[in-house]
Amino acid sequence: MRYSKLFGKTVREPLKDMTQDSHKLLYQAGYIRESTAGRYYLLPLGQRVFDKIVKIVEEEMDKSGAQKMSAPVLHPIELWEETNRDKSGGYELMTVEDRRGAKFALGGTAEEMFVDVVRRFQLTYKDMPFNVYQMGYKFRDELRARGGLLRVREFIMKDAYSFHTDDQDFKKEYENMRDTYSKIYTRVGLKFDIVPADNGYFGGEYCHEFVVESEVGESKYFVSEDGSYIGHEDVAEFKLEEVNPEEELKPMEIVEQPEWVKTMEDNIKNYKLPAERFLKNVVYKNRVDGKIYIVTIRGDLQVNKNKLEKLLNLVGLLDDATAEDINSIGSKPGWVHSWGYENFDVTFIADNSLKTVNNFIGGQKEETTDSINVNYGRDFKHEIEGDVAHAQSGFLSPDGKSKLIEKKGIEVGNIFQLGQHYSKKMQDAVFVDSDGKSKEFFMGCYGIGLGRTLATIVEVSHDEKGIIWPESVAPYQVHLLGLNLEDSDIKTKAEDIYKTLIEKGIEVLFDDREGVNPGSKFADADLIGIPWRIVISKRTGDGVELKRRESDQNQTLSIENALSQLLGE
Repeated sequence: MRYSKLFGKTVREPLKDMTQDSHKLLYQAGYIRESTAGRYYLLPLGQRVFDKIVKIVEEEMDKSGAQKMSAPVLHPIELWEETNRDKSGGYELMTVEDRRGAKFALGGTAEEMFVDVVRRFQLTYKDMPFNVYQMGYKFRDELRARGGLLRVREFIMKDAYSFHTDDQDFKKEYENMRDTYSKIYTRVGLKFDIVPADNGYFGGEYCHEFVVESEVGESKYFVSEDGSYIGHEDVAEFKLEEVNPEEELKPMEIVEQPEWVKTMEDNIKNYKLPAERFLKNVVYKNRVDGKIYIVTIRGDLQVNKNKLEKLLNLVGLLDDATAEDINSIGSKPGWVHSWGYENFDVTFIADNSLKTVNNFIGGQKEETTDSINVNYGRDFKHEIEGDVAHAQSGFLSPDGKSKLIEKKGIEVGNIFQLGQHYSKKMQDAVFVDSDGKSKEFFMGCYGIGLGRTLATIVEVSHDEKGIIWPESVAPYQVHLLGLNLEDSDIKTKAEDIYKTLIEKGIEVLFDDREGVNPGSKFADADLIGIPWRIVISKRTGDGVELKRRESDQNQTLSIENALSQLLGE
């Protein structure tokens, strides 16, 4: 490709609202342009990288035994209604109507669609297992698109769905996909962590995210210092330490308390005790039926809403309660009790941390009084108990042998166990087993964000000059720079080398512009980030200069020796 003819040239400066390195560099180097917020054009250079990522994904998926197919982008809304995902939180579903008045969801994920097509075939156990995948457009009405391709409203995803007769068979495919994803991300040049995470909106019991460590990432996860534990913040576990196990239990009392004591900080100041000695109540509301849930937890901890929703089987349905919600149960913000409200539809949940403290302070706050020496199990007890606390850096790992370290990263892919979550919700999602009986099939789903993967490669592989592409996904293998092209001999030589590279099957971008100074051509080459650079100029004589993008060293070689290096001979 001649650079003079390339659609999408470099620009020197990013736009003012660009904050992430990948966003800036992909814009400056001529790989992407924004249409509207969260929707992007892939320019020719960007499309070449994208296509190479897709090819790698397809190759590894096909090797794994998966089969490629395509599904419609518009999903009949009735399918989403079958699983009740039209109402639950997650992707802020986008919908459209056609001229007949039929309503469709713009697919943000496609579990219902694939169950729908599979159930049309009246499968038996002999037809299973199988794994089908697509490269499909996805639409998600993100509240705030950000970071270029890292968080968008329209994109292409590789999503796959596997179907099995039982959970044991599914687990084999889950490991197969885990290995396949590892091969894919290794081939595109990414180092990654495989992080246990929460299924959330997708349903099922367990999943793993493939996360590339980066400060610009939105995935937070914890690893133990000894490397024995890893977990996404949504599910991360830790060992609760006993706070004051030697302290003797005292009788509960109602004591006078100054009116100015309203917050946890006020409590600490008034009682001169650390936050873990106090009870804290956090209130949520079910957005569908309006029911109120109160979580009682140790004062130094935060509630993990994902853990809470999983415990209550209300995934995606809980919102933080407003002052009006709290007033509706006869209370007010900052004065919520740890027990009571018998005349209201309130459900209490006890975090496991309540069992780590003797003689809590709090639980029955009024204007000028509160309770002290409150002990869980003796003075109050909730029917629902569990781990709903958010892990924090420095907490002990679950085995108590190490401390947790918080990390941030970019989620580039995920694999989900869905079990029978969808087959039980959708009618006739069954197969005929060997005993002649109809049974719901087991499922898994597996996603890769292709554009996000592209941006992540740039995010972790660049320097102050520009992008550094791994050879496996670079738009071209060689960036050929012709300097002093006003000299007819040099121009002829450059043209001859360009033709030779093409004949040898080497992908080449030829900077054939005349009247452009060498500094600008070098800067453009560094910005675009192609792995190899060949320079032809008066200075190179009969040879060429060969340089790796990430290296500071040039080699002056004959074209034959340069070709041998490029071809790995």
